[in-house]
Amino acid sequence: MAIEAHATARYVRTSAQKAGLVLDLIRGRDVNHALATLRFARKGIAKDIEKVLRSAIANAQNKDGFAGDVDRLYVTACFANQGPSQKRIRPAPMGRAFRVVKRTAHLTVKVAERPQKIVVAPVGPDEHAPKRPRRAGAKPKGGTRPAAKAKSTSKKKEAKA
Repeated sequence: MAIEAHATARYVRTSAQKAGLVLDLIRGRDVNHALATLRFARKGIAKDIEKVLRSAIANAQNKDGFAGDVDRLYVTACFANQGPSQKRIRPAPMGRAFRVVKRTAHLTVKVAERPQKIVVAPVGPDEHAPKRPRRAGAKPKGGTRPAAKAKSTSKKKEAKA
């Protein structure tokens, strides 16, 4: 049974769109590659996402039934939802005012254990049989396609006219 865990950071001072750009980089990766990607990402929000990812890993380790191998964890889902926006006013010329919207986001990262692949090789009568050699003069499968015909050029059109 695969262990799943998640962590959420709320009211992070960035827009959800900017955070989504970095979250797209780590979605589906195992946690070690995701942490390395976040370490070298050139966005300020990467540090906040790294904190959330480390928290999700710790949450998975504390769950009952965790195998203890962090290398098997991978990021199943990560997303940024829009949080409340703070409205501020910036003075503008001639007595006017411009509205400044300071956006926030809620960052969520979900991790899970990769299921171990158990490969069972079927042993049948055809598996150990020798392959038949190709008979002499036989064409390989797939065959060859005839060469494409050249399209008419404008010189031919001029000659007809």
